[in-house]
Amino acid sequence: MTTVSLSELTQLARDTLAASGANASMATLTANALVFADAQGIATHGVSRVPSYAQHLSSGRADGNAEPNIVQEKASAILVDAGTGLAFPACELAIASAIKKAKQTGICIAGVTNSHHFGMAAYHLEPVAQENLIGLAFSNSPSAIPAWGGKRPLFGTNPIAAAFPRIQSAPVMIDLSLSQVARGKVILAARDNKPIPDGWALDSEGKPTNDAKAALKGSMQAVGGVKGAMLAMMVEVLCVALTGASFGFEADPLYDDVGNKPRLGQVFILIDPEALAGQQTYFDRFESLIEAMLEDNGVRLPGARRHDLAKIATSEGVDVPDSLLMQMGYQAA
Repeated sequence: MTTVSLSELTQLARDTLAASGANASMATLTANALVFADAQGIATHGVSRVPSYAQHLSSGRADGNAEPNIVQEKASAILVDAGTGLAFPACELAIASAIKKAKQTGICIAGVTNSHHFGMAAYHLEPVAQENLIGLAFSNSPSAIPAWGGKRPLFGTNPIAAAFPRIQSAPVMIDLSLSQVARGKVILAARDNKPIPDGWALDSEGKPTNDAKAALKGSMQAVGGVKGAMLAMMVEVLCVALTGASFGFEADPLYDDVGNKPRLGQVFILIDPEALAGQQTYFDRFESLIEAMLEDNGVRLPGARRHDLAKIATSEGVDVPDSLLMQMGYQAA
């Protein structure tokens, strides 16, 4: 492991992506998002993704020259086409447009189609919470979870996130995938030839496995069993049927260097509390809930640990595996 400053890591990720064909905006926005995840301790969605993204750019699975554009728009809805590029420019456009619309109408749903892996879901909601809006984020992903009772991976791990602003404190940020763990953890275990714990995954025969590589050929176990599988189906419908994107079973795995363009879908829902009981009522009621939660010793607010880690990372940097740094051409000063 080598400790690298956030600024240095961002530059390294940006340069690697640009060298693989990403335009300046795509490389910058992607690097910013990935390093944000590393700073918050989410290495599975950090710069560990750079080699895969770079390979997708080089092989044509992602278009480095894509420029996102708005293809459908109404008073409280917008659809952005990512043009099969990396997801972050399209998501930024969707969020910026949705913030304006939600402030005007009280609510906005923003969809992104023909997209790619969108990283840490909560990342996209940071600017939403800064505007004192509530935000929800959803994305589908290549198939990993079977429909309940089946063996065939059909739904993605389909991350969901929520951001709830507070008046004088950091927002409460909830971010989770609908598998027992994020598939990125299995990918890292397979890369490092490490076993995975019981309950994470099934092999191609539908049997529990501790072999990460066998898990990647099989399926992930849904969180909460049948309930998680149903939630994953809901996300597929929201992110695909509404946007025209590809279902998880139509997209080749993101950990494969060669394959089709994933054409994933994302949906963001933004709500202005002022449009309902009012902003002050929202803040008062929300703080009452938080106070009740924190009366119980041991309760930690969602996102609090990640927020604390980001503060430390800002001053101290983050530890990055040397093998990953070598893949990105890192040279120590």
